[in-house]
Amino acid sequence: MKRLLFPLLVLLTLPSVVNSSHLNNQGKLVITSESTRESIKLAKYLKDNGVVKYSAYWCPNCLNQSELFGKQAYRELNVVECARDGINSQTQLCIDKKIKGFPTWEINGKLILGVLSLKELSKLTGFKN
Repeated sequence: MKRLLFPLLVLLTLPSVVNSSHLNNQGKLVITSESTRESIKLAKYLKDNGVVKYSAYWCPNCLNQSELFGKQAYRELNVVECARDGINSQTQLCIDKKIKGFPTWEINGKLILGVLSLKELSKLTGFKN
């Protein structure tokens, strides 16, 4: 019975996720916050140092993570879209990397799952502003 209950609960919550406002532009995240000079510097540093964000356009946590950077800084990040129907999807890479959830950060070969503050990302990567 418990095995059937969890998938049912997932299906029941799906419509609220599918109707989220950030999905109006199907296939990609739409970031609305403005970047700071610091968040742009951090995003460029992350990209230059091979840090990768694995993401899915429909993921609320991915949107929250991206809003921390702002739209200008987000464009600087190395983001891999994992959703099959996402724009520029790289689903096979996500499968090969064994990505279990979103967002997942790859920093120095280590996978870190979850929304990280810009301060946490700075500390994990050695970024000095």
